[in-house]
Amino acid sequence: MLLRLSMMLGFVVSFCGLSSAQDLKLDLEKSKIDFVGKKPAGETHKGGFKEFTADAKVDHDSPDKSTLSIEIKTASLWSDSDKLTAHLKNPDFFNVDKFPKIKFETTSVVAGEGEATLTGKMTMLDKTVEVKVPVKVEMSESNLVLTATFKLDRTKWGMNFGRPNINDEVEIVATLNFKQ
Repeated sequence: MLLRLSMMLGFVVSFCGLSSAQDLKLDLEKSKIDFVGKKPAGETHKGGFKEFTADAKVDHDSPDKSTLSIEIKTASLWSDSDKLTAHLKNPDFFNVDKFPKIKFETTSVVAGEGEATLTGKMTMLDKTVEVKVPVKVEMSESNLVLTATFKLDRTKWGMNFGRPNINDEVEIVATLNFKQ
């Protein structure tokens, strides 16, 4: 049990830096990146992204040399309303024709037992903002699962349409399942 906990914490701590260490393969069928947008009156809309990649490299000997990066194709955006999906893709929000990708790259990790806080640079709408993402970590011999539920303030990337009738914070729910 102690060895397993040590391996799990070693992986979590290992997200920053560069390495030619062990590559983990993302299992797209078991992974997702979703969001929930809300209005002050309580109305909610669910959505997400169908196409994304995530690369993780792990160095168990030198955890500080490991990396995690995520790239999302903005045109793969979906929501619970076709009309809303079209609006979210236009220049009022994601402007998918001009900005086809969202990127996240870790810069540091603070690990705890079965959880961590990933700090990284998120680039969206041609603006890079540092974000902190809390994750739960589940590890087995065959896979590693990172689950994150957190909020992003869309206005930090200049996404101001609909204020104050649409909340600035958007809830993100992401599950990344990696095969070892």
